[in-house]
Amino acid sequence: MEFGNKEILLDLVRVKMPFGKYKGTLLCNIPVHYLEWFKRKGFPPGKLGIQLDTIYEIKLNGLEKLLDPLKYM
Repeated sequence: MEFGNKEILLDLVRVKMPFGKYKGTLLCNIPVHYLEWFKRKGFPPGKLGIQLDTIYEIKLNGLEKLLDPLKYM
């Protein structure tokens, strides 16, 4: 399953976590410790897994500011 980079990044600031401790939280606002837990246990399959892995990498590398302009699109 392929998704465009732009779509993935826009989803990070628009899509809410559908389950778990942070259900209802925008993906970009999920704490890194929760994303680290997913990294150890395995991200869910499909688009959500790609999104969570992407936000994990963004946060891990200190690139969250790159998402700021997308929040206002």
